[in-house]
Amino acid sequence: MADTQKYTVSRTINAPVDKVWDVLSNPERHKEFDSSGRVRADEKSNRIQATGDVFTMNMEGPNGAYKTDNHVVGFNEHKLIAWATAPTGQEPQGWQWVWELNSVDAGSTDVSLTYDWSGVEEEAMKKFNPPLLEEKELEDSLANLAAAVE
Repeated sequence: MADTQKYTVSRTINAPVDKVWDVLSNPERHKEFDSSGRVRADEKSNRIQATGDVFTMNMEGPNGAYKTDNHVVGFNEHKLIAWATAPTGQEPQGWQWVWELNSVDAGSTDVSLTYDWSGVEEEAMKKFNPPLLEEKELEDSLANLAAAVE
């Protein structure tokens, strides 16, 4: 479902919640489910363990290589993980990625992914013209995540 400032997509993945969580909470594995083609590698491989953690990703875009700091803004083990993205060394500019997990049974997990740009300030809106991804790319991320764990 799409509205004007966020997309949310969902999928049931045929894997237990702890296996899905293992991939999402490990920045070293984020390239596996990235559908944008921008994530190249994790800069430091600390597992995400709490709100307030920051992980840095090496990225590649149309203008070349860059890094992002991802500030963990939501964390509930095996249920929710969310981060706000910023250029390295800067505060988040209003983009958030929210992953919600719901264990259906011992072998499957409902996963929802929300890409929310409602907090992007006017100056950044003019510069970047969000959304930076289409809803289909989020669906592809869920398919990539399923491939990584199924």
